[in-house]
Amino acid sequence: MKTLFLSFAFILLAFAARCQGNTANPDSVSLRVDGTNAYYQKTVKVDSSIMESMIYLRSLEFFAAKNFQQNYGFDQEGKLICTTAQDLNTNKVYVGDEGDNVDPYTVQFSITIDMKNRRYRYTINNVVFYMPTETGNRRLGLYDMYLKATNTQSKRVARDAKKVLDSFERYIASLTGELYQAVEKKGAIDSTKF
Repeated sequence: MKTLFLSFAFILLAFAARCQGNTANPDSVSLRVDGTNAYYQKTVKVDSSIMESMIYLRSLEFFAAKNFQQNYGFDQEGKLICTTAQDLNTNKVYVGDEGDNVDPYTVQFSITIDMKNRRYRYTINNVVFYMPTETGNRRLGLYDMYLKATNTQSKRVARDAKKVLDSFERYIASLTGELYQAVEKKGAIDSTKF
């Protein structure tokens, strides 16, 4: 009985260690800076039964449902470019109550989907943040926001810029996660079990 208990405890500890080791979020995004260009990019492999034309069609349907504007799309080339402008909030949790602190901003960006060999690569670039001020909106590009976030002279400016970048990265992480579910048809709406 003691041996059984110890082996069960060992298996439980091994399982817990494995779960803690896999903390990387597959939908996480990271900023890439190349000279003065800043963008987000990731390659995603899909199920081997999904062809490029189906990736194109499902991506197109997904972006149409999200009210993205299609700027370019060519199925045979395997390329889709969409743009949008979104109103976002820097708060992690915003319920909409009267007492909630609202810190809004508008972001405009384009997303390019390149499809090849049963995988797709998304590139989020041409990102422009419109920050509200007393006299109107201040326009900042993604690279400018990155420079402000890495500013070591003013901690307040760096903290505010980092807050905006974190908010935008949470948004695009959820967006690209939903895109993956739409391409794979793994969403709750596509379930055959009901």
